[in-house]
Formats: sequence, C-alpha cells, structure tokens
Amino acid sequence: MTAPPSILPLVLDGLVFAVAGRPLIKSITCRLERGPRTVILGPNGAGKSLLLRLCHGLLTPTAGTVSWAGAAAGGRDAISRAQAMVFQRPVMLRRSVAANIAYPLALRGLGRRDRRHRIAEALEVSGLKRFSDSWARVLSVGEQQKLALARAWALAPQILFLDEPTASLDPAATAKVEEIILAIDARGTKIVMTTHDLHQARRLGDEVVFLHRGRLVERAPADQFFASPQTEEAAAFLAGRLSTKRLKRGSP
Repeated sequence: MTAPPSILPLVLDGLVFAVAGRPLIKSITCRLERGPRTVILGPNGAGKSLLLRLCHGLLTPTAGTVSWAGAAAGGRDAISRAQAMVFQRPVMLRRSVAANIAYPLALRGLGRRDRRHRIAEALEVSGLKRFSDSWARVLSVGEQQKLALARAWALAPQILFLDEPTASLDPAATAKVEEIILAIDARGTKIVMTTHDLHQARRLGDEVVFLHRGRLVERAPADQFFASPQTEEAAAFLAGRLSTKRLKRGSP
C-alpha cells in the first residue's frame, strides 16, 4: 500500500488565542518540519498546552492560522487522520485494553486482520501484552499512559502531540513511557511534546521551543538551548528563577 502524502510541515502564522478578550497565545509564528523531536518548554501559564490544542485542532484560533503545508490535496479528513494527541490524563474507554486500541482502528475502517496485527504490535511495544484482556480503567496511571501511547502507535500518525505525558508518573513508569515515545519517533512519527521536566527535555528533545507569557521567546537546537540560552527569559527559566524575577522584556 502506498503511504499517504505527508501533511507536514505544520505552519503557524500570527497565531493568537484569547479568552474574554485576554490574549493567552500572542502572535506565534513558526514552522515545524518532519524529523527532529520538538520539546515545548516554559513556566506554568506560558501557553504550552494551549499551543498543542491549537495545533491539533481542538481549539480555534482567535486570529492567525494553523496550516499543514503538505496537505493541500488531502483535505480536512486527511489532516485529521494523520495526527494524534496524548494528554497528561488520557481517557480510557469502558472496555478492555485490547478493545481500547481496536476502537479507533475500527473507526478508521481497518479490516479485522489489520486490526489484529496492529493491536498485537502495539501491545508488544508498550509492554501491555499481559493486560490485553484487562479492564482499561483499572490499570495504574502509568499503565494507562502506556495504553494511550499504544493507541497512538497503532494509528501510525505522521505527527504526535504529547502534553506532559509523564507528569504524574514515577521514574520507572517515566522511563518506559519515554522508551515508547522513542520507538514511535524511530518509526517516522514527528514528536511534539510539552514537559516541565528539564532532564526529560534534555533526553528527548532535538530542538526546544520556549514560551513565556504566551509568546514564542526562543527556538534553538536542544544542546544549544541548554548550554547557551540566547534570551534573558530562557536563562532565567533554566536557572529556576523566571517565576520570581521581573524581566524587562516580559509582557505584562
């Protein structure tokens, strides 16, 4: 079967999102290409989760555009099918682990044989094979997050948005989730994720997009960002003092 054309790059142009007249995302313009794992960093309230939701189409911009430069001929359905998102607290369907993976595949119209193959593969990659027939909602928080990633693996999206995927997990569960993320990346899926964990950002990030008060303040290769941040805001964030220091260039 011929692979569908890529919907990437993702292009944000003058992106604004406001609530009750208050802008929370402020004129963000950037382009996300295939390849590097993109980590979005910033203090609490910087707009990281909002930005992911705008990119994924869960929110409508107040101004500006979100466009997929590679999908001119594919239409809205192709764009929707080519992306997936995993939240900090994923939603589990009231069914078994295997059925949680099967359901979105059935919605995509995959035949039973293809579904069985993808389910088996996703269970193997996520380490959930022994839980295949277990009720998904009784799994631990870490196992539920692995299941959410298994669903994403089975869908084989071109781009996967991850919103703080390990925020509530212990170190062992975090390590397993990171392993699955790297496996998804290795298969060719573009990873765009938020995290509050700087060690995780160093481990997983190829590039960093740094937000502060709804603005894109700095973007750089990860090693460069951590070694030599170019803005006062980024340097203060890495030093752990952004929330307490009043910065001259920070917007009110």
